[in-house]
Amino acid sequence: MKKLLTIGIILGAVLLSACQRDAQIASQNLSKAADQFEIQRRVVFYNGINGEYMLTLEGRCSISDSSSQLEVTCKTGHSSYKKHFLGLSDNVTYFAEQLGGVDVSVYHNRIIWKPQSILPNVDINGSSSDLIKTMTK
Repeated sequence: MKKLLTIGIILGAVLLSACQRDAQIASQNLSKAADQFEIQRRVVFYNGINGEYMLTLEGRCSISDSSSQLEVTCKTGHSSYKKHFLGLSDNVTYFAEQLGGVDVSVYHNRIIWKPQSILPNVDINGSSSDLIKTMTK
């Protein structure tokens, strides 16, 4: 039964990925590469009323947007990151430019699995005496 289930899952994934166009697979793989800080980008915020650039961010940046705000997370060093929150409005917009070409597959969807993310990094806020008092109650 487990073999049939495994074969069914693999067959389903193959059939679903076979229906995608090359451009869709490349686009998904580029987005994943950007979220892994592998792609250099330039993000520019533009005021549509006066025609001026308000802010430019360059580097290995990942972009996440909602209807009213843009979050740009950039890798600035080996394990150093900066996160920027930028408000969007009727007259303020942005555009993002990829600064260089990147080799991605149009035949294989990229899957990223980080087993180390399964175990959380726990921080304890408070003194050890507060913890002991809480545990003895």
